[in-house]
Amino acid sequence: MIFMEDVQQSQATIAMPIDRVGVKGLRLPIVVRDRESGVQHTVAQVSMSVDLPAEFKGTHMSRFVEALEHWEGTLDYHSFLTLLDDIVDRLQARSAHLRFVFPYFLRRRSPVSKAGGMMDYTCRVDGYLKDGKLTFTLGADVPVMTVCPCSKAISDEGAHSQRAEVRILTRFEGFLWLEDLIEIGERAGSCQVYSLLKREDEKYVTETAFAHPTFVEDVVREAAKGLDEHPKVTWYKVEVESFESIHNHSAFAVIESDG
Repeated sequence: MIFMEDVQQSQATIAMPIDRVGVKGLRLPIVVRDRESGVQHTVAQVSMSVDLPAEFKGTHMSRFVEALEHWEGTLDYHSFLTLLDDIVDRLQARSAHLRFVFPYFLRRRSPVSKAGGMMDYTCRVDGYLKDGKLTFTLGADVPVMTVCPCSKAISDEGAHSQRAEVRILTRFEGFLWLEDLIEIGERAGSCQVYSLLKREDEKYVTETAFAHPTFVEDVVREAAKGLDEHPKVTWYKVEVESFESIHNHSAFAVIESDG
């Protein structure tokens, strides 16, 4: 048997602890819960990391991938905790962080013609395990349309409108559907957006949005109100970014709960 030195476990030149060290950009097919269909197959971008004590030179990067290879592939609270536990054991770490970012698909019917089209929403699951305690966060990025109330009030014709994105992060008790977060985000804008619109749908969306003008501040407050009223949400952070159509910059607003 050939002896191979474990360089990672050797003494660090600079004895300084590292908060997080790991791998990112891994792509993995996963299965997530779908309220309508039961389950949905998608692909996640995965980031994995652990803390590293001051005395060790490096961590064993291959062990992250080994943990992922042994994971069952169905994403829920318990399987997520199992994977984090495995990472802690394999890397002999005190704490571990795990993030899954994935597209989640819902079929949306246009408001008048009822033509169907798939909408994708960027969703994320974050977990931080330290000394056996898991902090688990679920989030969704939701596109909406906004019309500027000021522009509408001061213009003889029309008003500037644009897409905005409602980015929601939550902690919760029990089980929380991604669809709940998406629906809260969609209700916060001037109008929701669709992948497929016929002419009659475009007329409806435009007129609905102009009938409900919203500042970015209005959107973030409306989303926060929806999260406050959700019986399972215990903490949230919501950020709204408006991709301004008449400026070379975005406007944004953030609300974080006290929970």
